[in-house]
Amino acid sequence: IKEAVCIDTKRVYDSCADKDCISDIRVMFTDTAQEIIDHSTTVKCRGCELLNCFIDVEEVPFNRGFYTVDITFFFKVRLDAFVNSVASPRHISGLVDFSKKCILYGSDGRVKVFSSEYSMDEYDDQLPPSISNPIAKVQAVDPICLEAKLCSPCECRHCHHTCGFSNIPLCVCRQFNGAFAPYESEESAVVVTLGLFTIVQLERDVQILIPAYDFCVPNKECTCDTEDPCDSFRKIRFPLEEFFPPSAGELGEVHDLKFDKSCGCR
Repeated sequence: IKEAVCIDTKRVYDSCADKDCISDIRVMFTDTAQEIIDHSTTVKCRGCELLNCFIDVEEVPFNRGFYTVDITFFFKVRLDAFVNSVASPRHISGLVDFSKKCILYGSDGRVKVFSSEYSMDEYDDQLPPSISNPIAKVQAVDPICLEAKLCSPCECRHCHHTCGFSNIPLCVCRQFNGAFAPYESEESAVVVTLGLFTIVQLERDVQILIPAYDFCVPNKECTCDTEDPCDSFRKIRFPLEEFFPPSAGELGEVHDLKFDKSCGCR
């Protein structure tokens, strides 16, 4: 250790991991996709993609240092819609939104942070001061689509769901072709069951004293040589595992992750 240095970084004060089984949640379709659903006899889920996640942090009243983290996920569900038993399925996509809330400890800070940094193209104005609430970060993978089924609009759960098509963020709407059809015009509806894994954490800017060894000086030179493509290919190891998949014994025993349910997620 050469010396002790003070760095300004983000410290994670609290975090939790959770897995949610989102059962029978309504899928929103655009007008063209809804027309296909209205004439379908069955649907099959092909996959699901996490498009975006919106996070809001609010202080918990009368419980100093704790904060609620409101999270809204937007998923793109890919479906195969079968109009009849002999025709090929139609590939369509729909939108699913899911909200959850966590209560985590984020410590307490009553300071306003000012910085000499500025935004380009903003007349050299300084960045506005940051608030004292901690920063929430959410890590999530694309959910597992467990089930998809057709139902009549009145029979489906969450038929009272009113996300409001005008409230769908524009960045999410751009992922779909066409305008979303209102629920009142639907003859058939689709509900899906998703499995979602998430990690939520609260962090703050802090100054920490750490041991330092030396500066990070690069130990190699930049190379701009362009090799022959065939020479580069010859250096690649032959992918034996692609041709001979491992057996169950070689993979080893897979252990399920056990998540602590005391983190306050629901």
